Amino acid sequence: METRTYYDILGVSKEATLEEITSAKNALAKVYHPDANMHTDIDTTAYMQEILEAYRILSNPDKRKKYNRVLAGKPNRVFRTYTVGKPESGEDTSASFVTYWNAACKLNEIVSQSGRLMEFIPQKERLRLSFFKKLGKHYKNETAITEQLNLLSLQAIQYITILKTAGIPMSYWQPDAMNWVLVRWGQKQNMDYQILFSKYEAYVEQSRTGAEKLKLRSQNRQFHNNLNKLLNYAIPN
Repeated sequence: METRTYYDILGVSKEATLEEITSAKNALAKVYHPDANMHTDIDTTAYMQEILEAYRILSNPDKRKKYNRVLAGKPNRVFRTYTVGKPESGEDTSASFVTYWNAACKLNEIVSQSGRLMEFIPQKERLRLSFFKKLGKHYKNETAITEQLNLLSLQAIQYITILKTAGIPMSYWQPDAMNWVLVRWGQKQNMDYQILFSKYEAYVEQSRTGAEKLKLRSQNRQFHNNLNKLLNYAIPN
């Protein structure tokens, strides 16, 4: 039985740059590192060892050349895995769950960044901005911070559109749910991720304590509140 190549493990092409290889390794490590899965029922140590071994070889120019020479003697094969780096030209990634996982990660980063920025905006300015938005007008006296929030809100809308188009409810946009589904989708990529979200619900209900469930609900409410606050700054120029 033929094994996966190191390129398959990292989800990159044979022409991938060192930057793309490193980016792929870092993204996969966030998901498969044992520390990130210590509260799940899956031991990801073997996956992490594969990722690190692949990176060790492909990140070293000499070792990569030797490895490529070994591969050259083997028949070419097609192995579809999820790609965390830049997709190859013409490749259809619309059915890949990692597309939605990446969108959720970016959205969470944006919401966190906007939350920090909003701490520096006076309450009066927030109310004034909200008032102008309701009137459909642009607030001319925006500060540099509100201008940044405007840009972040427009970026957030792009990722929201991706997630909504995929039919993923807002309650699952948090890292806990997206990471749980990604790990299992990565093990069996032909499985419907919508089914995996249902399994996640069952997992939370059966495996999490009452305190952990309350914490998850609290985090979801905070995320939704912060996202709604950010979207108030989505005023086109």
